[in-house]
Amino acid sequence: MTTDTNRALIIFPTYNERENIETIVDAVLARDERIHVLIVDDNSPDGTGLIADTMASANPKRIFVLHRPGKAGLGTAYIHGFKWAIAEKFDYIFEMDADFSHSPDYLTDFLTAIEDNDLVLGSRYICGVNVINWPMSRLLLSYFANVYSRLVTGLPIRDATGGFKCFRREVLAAIDLDKVKSNGYTFQIEMTMRAWVRKFRIKEIPIVFTDRRQGTSKMSKKIVREAIWMVWWLRLMALLGKL
Repeated sequence: MTTDTNRALIIFPTYNERENIETIVDAVLARDERIHVLIVDDNSPDGTGLIADTMASANPKRIFVLHRPGKAGLGTAYIHGFKWAIAEKFDYIFEMDADFSHSPDYLTDFLTAIEDNDLVLGSRYICGVNVINWPMSRLLLSYFANVYSRLVTGLPIRDATGGFKCFRREVLAAIDLDKVKSNGYTFQIEMTMRAWVRKFRIKEIPIVFTDRRQGTSKMSKKIVREAIWMVWWLRLMALLGKL
C-alpha cells in the first residue's frame, strides 16, 4: 500500500534539455510532496548539467544530479539512475521524458495504480491511438513496432515501447541490471519483459503523448535497427529461462 512515507523518484535522462529542465522539474515536484527528481545528464553541451546543479543546490532534499562524461544512450542512463535509486531506497521509481511529451498531470494516476501493482506503464495505445504532433510515418513506426514486439515476445502489453512508467523498487532489485542489453528503443521492452517473466504485476494506464515542446528528438535509424533484432533475442532468452 502507498503511505505518506513512500518516496517516489522521477529519473530524467538529459542531453541538451536546457529549454525544458527547470519547467518540467518544477511541474513534477508540485504534483506530490513525495516526489523527488534525479537528473542524469550526459555532459550536455548546452549546459543542462549546470542548470541541474543550480536547481539541486537550491533544493537539495528533492533534486539530485548525476553527471556522466558523454552521451552514452538512454538505457545506460536509466540503469545508472536505477542503481542510485535502489541504493537510496526510494519506493517508487519513474522513467519520464524531460521534454513534456509525458505530462506531469498523469503522476497522480501512476501513484494510485502502483498501490496494487508492481509496474505501471503509461500507454498510448490502450484506448485507441493517443499521440499528438507526430508525423504519420513516426506514428506508424511506433504502432507497428509494438504489434511486432507483442507478436515476437508474447508480452501482453499494448505499448511496450513507451517510456513513461513507474517501478516498485523490488522489481528493479530483482532484475540483474548489469545484464540488461538494450540501450535504445528496445530498452523499454526489455525492462518490461524482465519484470513480466518474474511474475510481477503489470498494469497499463492510458496517457496522451504529446511530441516535445522544445529541443530535438533523439530517435535514430540505429535505435530502430536495434529494435528489429533485439526482440528475437529477448524471446529466446525468455524461452531458455535466462532473462
